Amino acid sequence: MRLTKKLHSCVRLEKDGATLVVDPGAFSEEDAAAGADAVLITHEHPDHYDEGRVRAALEAGAEVWTLRSVADTLSAAFPGRVRTVGHGDTFTAAGFEVEVHGELHAVIHPDLPRITNIGFLLDGSVFHPGDALTVPERPVDTLMLPVMAPWNKVSEVVDYVREVGPRLTIDIHDALLTDLAHPIYDRLLTDLSGAPHKRLPPGTAHTL
Repeated sequence: MRLTKKLHSCVRLEKDGATLVVDPGAFSEEDAAAGADAVLITHEHPDHYDEGRVRAALEAGAEVWTLRSVADTLSAAFPGRVRTVGHGDTFTAAGFEVEVHGELHAVIHPDLPRITNIGFLLDGSVFHPGDALTVPERPVDTLMLPVMAPWNKVSEVVDYVREVGPRLTIDIHDALLTDLAHPIYDRLLTDLSGAPHKRLPPGTAHTL
């Protein structure tokens, strides 16, 4: 499996000639979902779901799996190609075996209503949680780790890694981090989380 980090929370995974893309949002590259056989979307926030990017992928032949709030914006135009999934569901997309974990977005502030959010476990190995610190109900080899967001702080991120116990963490949700902050987060996560930590510059690939 080849994983390519895109900007912010978007990742591309390739296996056996097929491509799966998770969370091509407005902070991601314009072509983040181009050429995808399947697109997975964790929730409706624009940094994870850009409708124009996803519609372009659908028009080029991709299929989409996501939660209802996103599926409702696409289903009518692409009947049979946009599937609604939720916690506990399993399916196959672009040759990847996918499990859905989680139900709610992390709390941003008590005064703001929580929206739905799902995470995707791919081939029982790579977990992308979207905007939540969801702990899957099974071991995880590689955790795509939301390192910086309005809804988290570094101590919570460290404790999340400790609870999941992955073999490796790779940064996502990092578009708001400056170059000055990267070494601080790298050091804290490496020293405290208990798992090897890798930060991939956008466009960089890693073989799992």
